[in-house]
Formats: sequence, structure tokens, C-alpha cells
Amino acid sequence: MSAPPAELERAVETPRTSPISVVPLLRRLHFYAGVLVGPFLVVAAVTGMLYAFAPQIDDVLYGDKLWVEQASGPVRPVSDQVAAAQASLPDGTVTAVQVFDDPEATTRVVFSAPGLAEEYSKTVYVNPYTAEVRGELTTWAGATPAVTWLDQLHRDLHLGLVGNLYSELAASWLWVLSLVGLVLWIARRRTARRRVRALLVPEKGAKGVRKSRSWHASIGVWALVGALFLSATGLTWSNYAGENFTAVLTALNAKAPALDTALPGAAPTGTAPSEHSEHTGTAGSAAPVDPATFDRVLAAGRGAGLDGPVELSPAAAPGAAWSVAQTDQTWPIRQDKAAVDPSTGNVTARADFSDRPFLAQLSSVGILAHMGLLFGLANQIALLLLAAAILTLIFFGYRMWWQRRPTRSDRSAPFGTAPKRGGWQQLPLWFVIPAPLVMIAIGIAIPLLGISLVAFLVLDGVIGLVRARRSESHIR
Repeated sequence: MSAPPAELERAVETPRTSPISVVPLLRRLHFYAGVLVGPFLVVAAVTGMLYAFAPQIDDVLYGDKLWVEQASGPVRPVSDQVAAAQASLPDGTVTAVQVFDDPEATTRVVFSAPGLAEEYSKTVYVNPYTAEVRGELTTWAGATPAVTWLDQLHRDLHLGLVGNLYSELAASWLWVLSLVGLVLWIARRRTARRRVRALLVPEKGAKGVRKSRSWHASIGVWALVGALFLSATGLTWSNYAGENFTAVLTALNAKAPALDTALPGAAPTGTAPSEHSEHTGTAGSAAPVDPATFDRVLAAGRGAGLDGPVELSPAAAPGAAWSVAQTDQTWPIRQDKAAVDPSTGNVTARADFSDRPFLAQLSSVGILAHMGLLFGLANQIALLLLAAAILTLIFFGYRMWWQRRPTRSDRSAPFGTAPKRGGWQQLPLWFVIPAPLVMIAIGIAIPLLGISLVAFLVLDGVIGLVRARRSESHIR
């Protein structure tokens, strides 16, 4: 006799696992992590998708300030452009000048100004052909107000430190969900002949929850590498995991060295521009600067081979060198730096990108790709597709949860039940013995992941014990 259709469906939906297996625990972990972290991933994917297209948003909102029509005449000296910017903002002090090789880009003169928070600046946009001021904006780390708003939305939902927890939690769990999902899908494919196809292509003719699971798994496999990349690069600049990453780079002596701006024979200033400040337009002297010095420093930088877009920064303290830093963020990136004696125009030190430790180079390249800048429009489209894939994965995940709900009148429920509890009792020794050490390592390296993982295991165990005791009491 053939089994009833309901029993066949149940047999397909609940694959058998051996009594000793890690799969049941991973299945329950994947379920709860997906349900609870899913909303954070949705927000991160949507806001990240918007931020990836920041250049186009800038063009729409601020195109009149960022761009000019290419003129047939020569470009005016940087000193003339700086002087025009100073005249338009007499209360400000020039802290950086950004010069571009794009003939249609304006020159950006960055000021510190009274009444602004320390991390913000005033940026004046100047036509390089006429020295006409096209306008000014309040900027943060060189970003326009719209991009600053999008950046903070993606990073912390404009909630400060509390909001930062959402993005770090999403990045912390994204790689876990991706890898655990892959393990579960491989474990479900028991026939080697069909395994590769089943991993990459949704099951043909599947219906109901099987169809949702098949699409969820196949899209997850295609998006796996991208999800791991977003998780890793996102964690490098998060609050807690990011601090640990920086500490590791420091311990390995793998951080990008700061440019030495001490002038030969001058007394030590005790300050050196940081890796961050040199490219944000916030570094520089608080004292007024002679616009003519920018011409001399730019000529020295060009003579030293620093082509492309550059940022000129006045000395961070009296008696120190000025800096010229390449700011090309597209592949192949150009981020070499040179220190220039402002009085003589001599290059006194260099810090080339190729001389950075490998991990520092890899971190810089990864962050630029994460931001959608490294490969231009192709990078943006890839991030758009990856964000869409993550959103689709989450949709099918929640859809499976809903499709698995009991529908009988006496057992109806709004959502499906979670995978069976007690998977930890089936764990093999090879998993149980190193598990505590692995969890401690994860908790130290990625604190939010470690804390939330321990909380899940403890809470799940406590609830299981409580329900088991209640069942025993009812039996008695």
C-alpha cells in the first residue's frame, strides 16, 4: 500500500538525520537567527543599496556645485581659486584643497568655520577655469549633506551608539547565516549526482514550502561569496569587532604607516596627520595660509609623480610639512602621499600605497568595494544585485515560516513551528569538545555575535527544560 499524500509530504519536508549529527542544532540556529536578525538585514540591505548610489544622488542634488562645463582655456592657478573661496568665506580657515583631473569637476576648498562641530567642515566649490565660486556645503569627511545622511542611516539609523548595534549585529550574523545555510542545504542533497544542480538551480516542479526552500537555498548559494564579503568588510569598521580588527593590525604591525611630516632640522611637533584625517578635509593648520603656497605644494606633488585627484593639506602644526595625497578610489587605486616643505617645495617624505602591509592594502580595497567605489558603475550594480538577493532570501525565509504553519482547525497557528529542540543532545564529540573554545574566540573577536549566540543557546535550553518539566507534571 502506498503512503497517504500527507505522509509523503511530511517525509520530504523533514529529512532524516543520523542520531549523532550537528544538523538538527544548526537547523534550529539558522531558523531563529533568520527570524530575529532578518529585520536588521533588511534595513542594512536597503540603506546600503541607497548609499551605493551616492555619486548619482550627489549629481542630482548638487550637480551645479560639483561640475562645470569644460572650457577651452587653461585652468586658473590653485592660489586664485583658494583666494576666491577665502573671499566668499572670510571667517573660515583653509584646511584642505581637493584638486581633480576630471576637466568638468570643480575644485573643492575645505574650511574649518566657527559654529561647526569638529568633525564637520565648510566646503566651497570653485570653477577651476574662472575661479568663480559655485556654492558651499557643510560636509563631513568630504561627503555632501545627502551622502552624510545616507551614511549615518546605513551605519546607525541616526541613533548614535545604540543604532550602531543594529548594523554590527547584522554584519556579525550574515556570515553565520550564509555558511550554516550552505551546510544545511548540502546535507539535504543526499544524491551526489543531483547535488551540484540542486545547489545552484531551484528545484523544477516543486510546490509550496519545497519551492520556497529551493529558491531560498539556490539564491543563497549564488549570493554566498558576496554576503561573506559584505559581512567581513562591514565588521572591519564596526564599533566592537572593528576595534578588535584594528588591534590585530596593530599587533601584526600591519597598519598603514602615517606620513612623516616632520621637516629636517625642525623641532618635533608631536603631531602627525592620521590615516583618516588626511582624506577627510579636516586636518590642517588653524593659522591662515598663503594661497600661493598651494601652487608650490601642488607642483611638488605632481613632480613627485602624484597624478590624478589629490588633496593638499596645510601643515598640522607650525614647522611641519604640508601633505599631498592621491584620492583616486577606483581601480587601480592611487593613494600615494608625499610631505612637502612649503617654503622650498622640496619633498621630504613619502608613504606609498604599495609599501603598505598586505592586510592594510586589502582592508582599503575591501572598504572601497563595500562602498561601491572601487569598480565604478559595475561595483554599484553588483551591490544592487547582492542587496536584492539578500532581500529575496529573507522574503523566502519568512514565507517558509508562514507556509509551515498548522492549518487544521484544532491546531491552526499564524506561523510555522520551529525545528525540534534538543539538537545539542545529538552533537558528535568532534563538535562538542572544541565548541567552547570556538565560542570564546568568537565572543572575543565579534562580541555582539558571541553575546547573542550564548543568549540564544541559554534561553533555548531554559525554555526546553521548563517545557519538559511541565510535560512531566501533566503526565503525573
